[in-house]
Amino acid sequence: MGMPVRAMSRLAWRNLWRNYRRTLIMLLAIALGVWAMIFMTALLRGMVDDMVRQGVSALPGHVQVHAVGYRDDPSVMHSLAAPDKALLEVLNSKQVLAWSSRVKVPAMISSEYDNAGVSLIGVDPEGELALGFKAGNIVEGRYLTAVDDNGIVVGKKLLHRLETRLGKRVVVMSQDPENAISERGFRIVGVFKAELESLEESMVYASRDVVQSMLEMGTDVSEIAVLGFDYRAPEGLASRIRSVVPAETEVLSWLKLDPYLGTMMRVMNGFVVVWMVVIFLALSFGLVNTLMMAIFERVREIGLMRALGMRPSAIVYQILVESIMLLVLGLVIGNLMALGTIALLKDGIDISVVAEGMEMMGASSMLYPVLQWADLVLANAVVIVLGIITSLLPAWRAAQYRPVEALGRI
Repeated sequence: MGMPVRAMSRLAWRNLWRNYRRTLIMLLAIALGVWAMIFMTALLRGMVDDMVRQGVSALPGHVQVHAVGYRDDPSVMHSLAAPDKALLEVLNSKQVLAWSSRVKVPAMISSEYDNAGVSLIGVDPEGELALGFKAGNIVEGRYLTAVDDNGIVVGKKLLHRLETRLGKRVVVMSQDPENAISERGFRIVGVFKAELESLEESMVYASRDVVQSMLEMGTDVSEIAVLGFDYRAPEGLASRIRSVVPAETEVLSWLKLDPYLGTMMRVMNGFVVVWMVVIFLALSFGLVNTLMMAIFERVREIGLMRALGMRPSAIVYQILVESIMLLVLGLVIGNLMALGTIALLKDGIDISVVAEGMEMMGASSMLYPVLQWADLVLANAVVIVLGIITSLLPAWRAAQYRPVEALGRI
């Protein structure tokens, strides 16, 4: 290019700081833009991850196994046999983090003063804890202790609606396989509080064996919930389970069980790229302006270098090097700002002031930024690639000056 790379780089660095005020302003703009890209992406990722986590917790599991027709009519008429040997081998494999079989049917719960429609869930207490139910969510009393525990755990909001309290008896009614009404009295042994209040009013937990006995189901269950290691890629686990169950059994991942959440996650991946490009487009005007002004100030200098034999390609290279140096400095500052902000907010952001709106979206009142290294790399790549493309116009403009015309300018 007519000049050693090292010398060209030193010249570009010195040119960058000729007007240090303009350079500092542009650095600040780039740093703030990079900070906004990374930090806002982390907030959006955190919100979507929380919505998915809440949704998976409510389902629960990354994969669920049902009898065909159960999701349209969740009654005991559409029950599954207990897992056989082939299915147990898959459920107990290294690909599965936890699993549990459950009875889940619509029911009516009544106290002395009121009644409500709920989902009666018969669970294996240990299996439910492994799937994600937190014992710490029990705010009064205790959790279920065994599959034959005679107590019932209800939500705090439902407790208030029924105008009852811990230790009181309630009656739960549902239909058995003969379409007859089965009912049983339970004593409230625990009260849970969920991050989404809607779950407190719609679900009650009893022991699986007790519910099976009440509904005369034998050992049949309504669903088998399976938790894998990666909620972002549940289809592999679903396929493996599907290969060992009868054809009339329905095996679905949470992406199919809750299409809204699945769509949210896919849209989020595309939105991240759009967000970063939009932010940089706003920055690009400042970058072009900075480089163009630097060129206009150095027209005679560029003409002199051309007269001394510097090729146009070397002029382009020098302007691009200045641009890359400016971008890299801005990236370093912006990355440090973003990482520092995310570290400071690792305990979450309390957005309880809009908790009701967030609950409608399926998210909790605490927002935790989630930084994915892929997003960090993508943000830096977008800035570098688009920054170089943006710098080509000023660089090309500088290379077009003719030595005689440039030297003649005042």
